[in-house]
Amino acid sequence: MAQTTQTTPENAAPLGAAEQTHEPEQVSGGHLVAKALKAEGVDTIFTLCGGHIIDIYDGCVDEGISVIDVRHEQVAAHAADGYARVTGKPGCAVVTAGPGTTDAVTGVANAFRAESPMLLIGGQGALSQHKMGSLQDLPHVDMMDPITKFAASVPHTERAADLVSMAFREAHHGAPGPSFLEIPRDVLDARVPVEKARVPEAGHYRASTRSAGDPQAIERLADLLLTSERPCILLGNQVWTCRATDSAVKLVRELNVPAFMNGAGRGTLGPDDPLHYQLARRHAFNNADLIIIVGTPFDFRMGYGKRLSPEATVVQIDLDYRTVGKNRDIDLGIVGDADAVLSAVAEACSGRIDNGATGRKQWLQELREVETTAYNKRLPRQLSDASPIDPYRLVHEINEFLTEDSIYIGDGGDIVTFSGQVVQPKAPGHWMDPGPLGTLGVGIPFIMAAKHAFPHKEVVCLFGDGALSLTGWDFETLVRFDLPFIGIVGNNSSMNQIRYGQIDKYGADRGRVGNTLGHVEYDKFAQMLGGYGEAVHHPSEIAPALQRARESGKPSLINVWVDPEVYAPGTMNQTMYK
Repeated sequence: MAQTTQTTPENAAPLGAAEQTHEPEQVSGGHLVAKALKAEGVDTIFTLCGGHIIDIYDGCVDEGISVIDVRHEQVAAHAADGYARVTGKPGCAVVTAGPGTTDAVTGVANAFRAESPMLLIGGQGALSQHKMGSLQDLPHVDMMDPITKFAASVPHTERAADLVSMAFREAHHGAPGPSFLEIPRDVLDARVPVEKARVPEAGHYRASTRSAGDPQAIERLADLLLTSERPCILLGNQVWTCRATDSAVKLVRELNVPAFMNGAGRGTLGPDDPLHYQLARRHAFNNADLIIIVGTPFDFRMGYGKRLSPEATVVQIDLDYRTVGKNRDIDLGIVGDADAVLSAVAEACSGRIDNGATGRKQWLQELREVETTAYNKRLPRQLSDASPIDPYRLVHEINEFLTEDSIYIGDGGDIVTFSGQVVQPKAPGHWMDPGPLGTLGVGIPFIMAAKHAFPHKEVVCLFGDGALSLTGWDFETLVRFDLPFIGIVGNNSSMNQIRYGQIDKYGADRGRVGNTLGHVEYDKFAQMLGGYGEAVHHPSEIAPALQRARESGKPSLINVWVDPEVYAPGTMNQTMYK
């Protein structure tokens, strides 16, 4: 008789065990993107919604990343650029495919010329519909390639986070700049096992970029500084990009070197610092025996290098090897991080018995006399009671209005050229302008970025009426997100920078072709959108109106009617008309 085996409770298989399986954790492409952004330190994206990209929003909600939605994709891209500038962290904009991406091109191009690290993520039609004519399908990567440091398409969901980290790595290589990624809709929406996706860990996928330059070149620059009788230094954008304020100040103070500043370098030395100079720059460049250019290319703003004395020893320090010596021969070029380089130079100069500082007092006095003469010559116009209002009076009042905590933004042509001569930020990182692309329309998005990043700082923006017209509808976004600022419109109902060139070139009878705007009451525009607005027709009204805007606690526009028949000296000397 055959034996039978009884199954005891101890060795019995659970009921239905054969049917049980372990399902691996799944993650979507949009969530992988958000995880990679979080690893990069991105805490905010600027966006305009579209069906191609909404899974990124879902990921951002889970990762605690703020989503600021705007009314035009150009604004999103400019805001990402501005956010990178004010925070030192990379900015990010997310837009849909086709027109969403093409609308953002101007913002990306501006960041490219301004050396601002940002990532634009654009949607794309599904890979399964490749070349079939899907909605909003365009060759985005081909279009973005010339104006970015990196442009690619994400080919598979597993690669989404990996390519985001790659894009940021490229954005920070050498002189920073923008990157672009397009993500097809089915790649973004698909879900893959978490273990199959590479999600780079924060702090483990990028090397330090703080190169201090060639040690021999550092020693040579130190020797040049120690023996120079009439040195000067220009502190440009990269001084702020590299957060080199302390090392720059230390160097110029210990060696008694007069300092000029441009772009985001403004504010490195406060306006009351005895080594801060502005109006004597031409005299310094014509008469110095040593000129050090830090983080500024020899582009149109520098007369392509021709504004520097041919007799001077010229040293250029830059993050980008390609920029050093471009357009003008130099005596010494150093490629490296401005903070590391200037700190190393200061160290190399220390401990010397005579660093030349005492012997430069006469040179400093000479420059101060030139500075004072130029200021006194212009002062009557800054205090003018003329009506229509002289733009010099307007920018003078703005300069007097700024506090130690005011971030100043210039968005315009002729009116902002006036302000560049007069307005002095009180601290580093408190000046923002579009940069060498000369893009109008950056004001509203830069305000958005600065006020969101630093809600306790005051943001003051001077607009030309033409510039505000380009992105002004996103004033409503500032109202919606409760981002108060003080806005001033220098309103002459004209594109006056271009108008001057046309009059100069073709005569006064053709000076109003294609450059004249309507008389827009921007104060009422602000009120309509829920902000504070006020009109100003007389110089005495400017300061009280600015104060009322400050006290309103709202996004504001003070509409100042300025004289359309006067032009900034910089406008009259523009190289485009030569």
